[in-house]
Amino acid sequence: MTDRSGEGRPTALRVGLLLILGILAACTTPPAPKDPLPEPTRPAPPIIQAPAITPLPPSVALDEVRPEPVVTPQHPAWQWADSQPLPAPITRGVSVWHPVRWSELPGWGRDALNETWNAWLRSCERPAPVIGVLCTEVRQLSIAPVEDQHDWMMRRLQPFRVQAPNGQTPGLLTGYFEPEMLARRVRDDVHQTPLHGLPVTLRPGQPWFTRQQMATDPAAQAQLQGREIAWMADPLDALMLQIQGSGRMTITEPDGQQRMVRLAFAGHNSHPYRSVGRWLLDRGWIRQGTWEAIRTWAAANPERVNDMLWSNPRTVFFREEPLSELDAQFGPRGAQGVPLTPRRSIAVDPRSIPYGTPVWMHSPGPYVHVRRLVLAQDTGGAIIGPIRADFFTGWGQEAYVMASGISQPLQMWALWPRP
Repeated sequence: MTDRSGEGRPTALRVGLLLILGILAACTTPPAPKDPLPEPTRPAPPIIQAPAITPLPPSVALDEVRPEPVVTPQHPAWQWADSQPLPAPITRGVSVWHPVRWSELPGWGRDALNETWNAWLRSCERPAPVIGVLCTEVRQLSIAPVEDQHDWMMRRLQPFRVQAPNGQTPGLLTGYFEPEMLARRVRDDVHQTPLHGLPVTLRPGQPWFTRQQMATDPAAQAQLQGREIAWMADPLDALMLQIQGSGRMTITEPDGQQRMVRLAFAGHNSHPYRSVGRWLLDRGWIRQGTWEAIRTWAAANPERVNDMLWSNPRTVFFREEPLSELDAQFGPRGAQGVPLTPRRSIAVDPRSIPYGTPVWMHSPGPYVHVRRLVLAQDTGGAIIGPIRADFFTGWGQEAYVMASGISQPLQMWALWPRP
């Protein structure tokens, strides 16, 4: 995907608080950025204490989905794999992979690998170097018993623990999802916040207009004229959509007909991302960096919402895609270029883990305890570092609640082909 703000991926979302918004519009050569607005002299608003997110029921836990293990250390393939000489460590751009035994992977042998196989088959639509050579065998095992899938993985893959160059192993897991939202094709008195397609004058990697300039500068607005895909009633919904990177939209057409489409990440204005949640926390105006806290503060301080939004100069542009019945069964396309699979796809820093890599992930947390096989299929502007992942939870309310609640320690093992 792109960065949950759509930032680095061409897809999905990001919650936690990577709130990304920028607004752009530019000529071929954008004007020099104006000085930031001075801090308002109005009295500081009251500190807002938002209600906590309701935890998921225990039945949604993603830990040891099978009551009995599929394979144990006594399995012939497991014994063979753990008896093989360990290869040398592998150095990546921002990480070092250290070889380990399969017995060192927490929970290995209990996962329903057939669920991950669908995500793996998707990755094979865009085979990545090295790992892509296994795709013929992966396809052959798509309907094999789960035990056979475990057996094959242990014989063909070597687990490597992903570490920082300084030896650090704990990282951070967050969650993202695909919002489901309403919009109108034509602006009216209620729907005043536009969602834009890519401006013609935008050049990748070259800073375009900021979010504030897009809202206030006539030159920016002229560049955006005619690029409106749809209009939303709530600027915070538009912010969430940009943070997540894509969304399922029910758009009301001028004749009153409604169409469901997907707005997918198309690009951004190349300004740095600034978290609006962080902006509020630094001023002491909220006490929790949650989406609920941000919404509660905005409702109590409508005259300052623009100041909050403009604190993040980055904005995201979209492209409209049809959403067929088949497409609706999968998530948006991630940075690898393949549709994401709920609870089996992650966004990573590709300097640490290449796209298409199967990853064993262990992350204990209050909402979910994750020990499962996932595929690295996306990235994000805030997903940076050797041991960093964003867990795609799907779409709908349950996916939102799960994604909002995930911010917890993470360990990852890359599974790489044996020589």
